[in-house]
Amino acid sequence: MSGAARAPTVGRFAPSPTGPLHFGSLVAALASCCDARAAGGRWLVRIEDVDEPRSVPGAERGILDTLVRYGFAADEPVVRQSDRGARYGSALAALDALGLVYPCACTRRELDTAPLAPTGERVYPGTCRHGIPAGRASRAQRSIRLRVDDEVVEFVDRLQGPQRQDLARDVGDFVVRRADGLAAYQLAVVVDDADQRVTHVVRGADLLASTPRQIHLQRALRVPTPSYLHVPVAVNASGGKLSKQTLARALPDDPLPALVAAWRFLGQPDVEPATLAEFWTHAIAAWSPARLPPVKALPAPRSALAV
Repeated sequence: MSGAARAPTVGRFAPSPTGPLHFGSLVAALASCCDARAAGGRWLVRIEDVDEPRSVPGAERGILDTLVRYGFAADEPVVRQSDRGARYGSALAALDALGLVYPCACTRRELDTAPLAPTGERVYPGTCRHGIPAGRASRAQRSIRLRVDDEVVEFVDRLQGPQRQDLARDVGDFVVRRADGLAAYQLAVVVDDADQRVTHVVRGADLLASTPRQIHLQRALRVPTPSYLHVPVAVNASGGKLSKQTLARALPDDPLPALVAAWRFLGQPDVEPATLAEFWTHAIAAWSPARLPPVKALPAPRSALAV
């Protein structure tokens, strides 16, 4: 007796070109690549440059060159969000046809007094939900928000366990197109994952709180929901996530020590490879999600921190 064919595993790494890759980036890239490869699946690279004003000239080339130097090899050509505006527009039109979105003329300053959610984000109070107030109707720049109504999203993260978020209480109607006309991250990532047939999203736990919004969007657009695994993020001595903003050190030219440090950070079986090829052979064969530390953050090694 034959059952339905199981979809092949497809994972992805999706950096933003705002600067060079650092240790935190490497952790996410390594986890996502090993998870896909260990399952016999494909691994993709997507440049998340939808926020074009933040993109740094030359950063994309540096990111792609670093990935190659570290032994990462994508199975399909790189996709860039900046090339996909028409696709995001089509998705937005589909949501509009279903009556699920509306224009919003609120500014960030006006929302600074909105209630704070447990995530630290402002909960949208619904100011424009039933029409833009008369005092704001003349504003030309308007974002587009997705209605959340009373939906409670529940899912099980492969590492962090059961998750639950009341979207109306904790988020409110959220932006899917920014006031400057660019697609918002939440819309872009959902459309991209669906179009690339991504089945397994492996990324940092700092994005765990965004996942219910993405699942809500997936349901609205009637596209599949991937499996999610949110690995610990690397933090500095002050508890801040390693990032370009916290002056995280760029990855070194020599890949082996950094790859081994990221592998150990992820709680995987110890390895002392002599070559890059030896590391990757071991990593793909030995990858074990069950060994991942079930926490949202861990201290980065000293070598990853800026001096």
